[in-house]
Amino acid sequence: MHIQVYQQEEVSDEMLRKAALLFSKDYGIWGRAPANAAFKPKPGTQINLTASRVRAQCFPEAADAVYATAIMDGVLVGNVFGCRWSYNGKSVLWITQLVVSSSFRRRGVATRMLESLLQDGDEIFGILSSHPAALKALSRAFGQMVPSSVSLDFIRDNAAGILAASPIQYIRDGALSGTLFGDAQVDIVSGVNTDFWVDHEEPMQALSSLQEQWPLGNLPEGHEYLLVFELPSPRPK
Repeated sequence: MHIQVYQQEEVSDEMLRKAALLFSKDYGIWGRAPANAAFKPKPGTQINLTASRVRAQCFPEAADAVYATAIMDGVLVGNVFGCRWSYNGKSVLWITQLVVSSSFRRRGVATRMLESLLQDGDEIFGILSSHPAALKALSRAFGQMVPSSVSLDFIRDNAAGILAASPIQYIRDGALSGTLFGDAQVDIVSGVNTDFWVDHEEPMQALSSLQEQWPLGNLPEGHEYLLVFELPSPRPK
């Protein structure tokens, strides 16, 4: 398997087309949105994404964005989009999208792609995702830890500022949700209400298979888990 990293200016329209196809094939299906939702997809249908939508969400203007692919026998089997920005004088590497083909999961593909993005100076890492496996891969790749060892205090004290500094609008405008932020109306500990009505059956099956204690609570419909943490110093070997 070959892992390749590209800077934003190196990513062609054809690469984004293939990224959109992978997402549409392997990301997930729509769940049921409430009657008052602005967007009400048909439950059970595949979540589709276009190349133009990928560019708009992952490569905002004047952003420091990056893209990594996993290729097996000439076929795209995984990809990850990242974006960097500054928060309190520290470099944030945010994972905006992470997809691995269903045929190649549980093989360390996500971790290898994530590790390929790491640069000297990266200090804070973050992700919004409905899938616990994505958060687990991120915490392992950059923190050498399991999700249960992530500092909830760091998330509580810094999440709002990190999101507000993002050049990506849906992240910047995200409404924090969870008991960590004083929201007693939901079971989630750390999340964002993104109005993303993905079906939660597969992610929750993945969560039940994790051996570690899960610290971020249950995932309400229309929400995504929020994970942010600092690179351990010194980094464990």
